Amino acid sequence: MNNVQLSEMSKKQLNKRGKWEIVLQNSNTISFDHVITCLVEICGHNEFQANQCALLTDKTGACSVFIDKHTNCEYVYELLIKSGLQAKIQKYKNNV
Repeated sequence: MNNVQLSEMSKKQLNKRGKWEIVLQNSNTISFDHVITCLVEICGHNEFQANQCALLTDKTGACSVFIDKHTNCEYVYELLIKSGLQAKIQKYKNNV
């Protein structure tokens, strides 16, 4: 990226570059079945993945369920929230 392109980008755009993740947070009021259904339909998980994420969220309090560009994460986040789930978007930290 050259200096002209870089100077035209706002600081907000620069801060939203890279990978982001949605972290599902535990809620005692939502059923496992509803969480699993949302993860399959909204995040594209298979049944096994969705079940494992629901269990991890229940046991540890949170689980990363979606990783992508910020704009895609915002869209998926809104769908999860509208479905009654609790989640947050954060910058993805690759710890591998």
